[in-house]
Amino acid sequence: MGRRLTEFLNSSSSGKFRLILVAAFAVVSLLLAAALLSPESPFFYLPLRIALSSRRPRIYDPTCDSRRDHHSYSATKYHRTPSPQPSPYLLAKLRDYEDLHRRCGPLSDPTLNPQEFRTDDCKFVVYAPSQGLGNRILGLSSTFLYALLTNRVLLVEFGPDMEDLFCEPFPNSTWYLPETFPFRFQLQSHRFRKAYSFGTLLQKEEEDQQNSAPALLQIFLQDKYNDYDKLFFRDENQGFVHRVPWLALVHDGYLIPCLFQMQSFRSELEKLFPDQETVFHHLAKYLLSPSNEAWEHITGFYKAYLAKAEERIGFQIRVFEPKKTTFPAVMKQIMSCTQKHRILPQSRSKSIFVASLSRKYYEEIDSMYGERSHGGIAVYQASHEGKQHFGDNSHNMKAWMDIYLLSMSDVLVTSSMSTFGYVAAGIAGVRPWIVMIPDPYHPRGADEPSCERAVNIEPCFHFPPWFAYPDQPGTVGPVARCEDVSWGLKIVGG
Repeated sequence: MGRRLTEFLNSSSSGKFRLILVAAFAVVSLLLAAALLSPESPFFYLPLRIALSSRRPRIYDPTCDSRRDHHSYSATKYHRTPSPQPSPYLLAKLRDYEDLHRRCGPLSDPTLNPQEFRTDDCKFVVYAPSQGLGNRILGLSSTFLYALLTNRVLLVEFGPDMEDLFCEPFPNSTWYLPETFPFRFQLQSHRFRKAYSFGTLLQKEEEDQQNSAPALLQIFLQDKYNDYDKLFFRDENQGFVHRVPWLALVHDGYLIPCLFQMQSFRSELEKLFPDQETVFHHLAKYLLSPSNEAWEHITGFYKAYLAKAEERIGFQIRVFEPKKTTFPAVMKQIMSCTQKHRILPQSRSKSIFVASLSRKYYEEIDSMYGERSHGGIAVYQASHEGKQHFGDNSHNMKAWMDIYLLSMSDVLVTSSMSTFGYVAAGIAGVRPWIVMIPDPYHPRGADEPSCERAVNIEPCFHFPPWFAYPDQPGTVGPVARCEDVSWGLKIVGG
């Protein structure tokens, strides 16, 4: 080591200068990279802007068959009352949002003038899902409504398992997060949450009283979120959140009942949704049109098996603990519900569509009600995957097909606690009969009903913060506990 140092000192001045220059450049590069990639630094805006302005091969496709044709598949002549119509105020808000998304969102249309693309006054919210498709749809709808309320642009971080499920919802743009986005693959990581989440920052501010807003902030609202994370739903914290240009919402729940509880949003929500029991229906119908590939699967099955029936009945059966909840116990609840409420009278031809991971329920219902036993009733199932798969695009495509076929039903029988059933009923605009599936962790009394008719078509938020319950002091807003989840909250009207 001493010899090398001596040789270096005795070498030519030009050689030493080059080495010093290289070392200095390396140090400066590392410091600059750290500054650019730290959400707490103002320099973080630069890579965000570069990511947004980079072109993706994905181009907005204005042809979306389901958006054009879905009205032809919504009802039989025996169907419920017409679907609820969106308010003029909501329609105007959506048009304004489309303009905002076109101006601020990723530049996906090469015909647009680059001079129109500016992000100086734009704010964004990135939705990063992780659970099953039903949960993701509820989380996505909630995030979009939050974007509407706060004038942010919604971008989605969908993995390969969500490819080609939905049409692009916003004209002349894309809702996909650019591939060059910093921290794209870390938005849901525990390490990122520990460093850059709202709850962590709030806890730090409580300790050192710092109030600087970062460029990017994770909002962690999954079922295991802590007391600091839950304070996102407090009005007094929204001012700080508003100053953050980039938010990453990590959750898979229907947060909207809690948004209705917040004074800062309630007035706008009441104008957007005069009928507060149709919030999810309007959001989902606007945002989530099946892609052309998905629509081909959906309409192909519908035309082949369901189209000729005078009435369509959908059964959505979800058992979360199949090893602890027996098949006979579930069938007993289903049959008790359908017989008590005369869901399957023999007055006209019917088709029954069964959506379940298991084939056993389809086979049992077919043996009891199928054409061989009762003329005029046909029973069908599109898929039976056995168990829920994560990270599987084919599985999610089949799930989306099942959800949409259920939404074409005149009568719906769904399962307690199932977000899959919530989504189908919400899109359909049909109040479902909710079968109380036996739950080993939350047993019900023997005298409790086998099913209940939902009070409306709104989904249930399973994990609200404690201060959002209607029996808490100072709590206001149109919410109540859910029929099927006693600790959950749902919107129940004005």
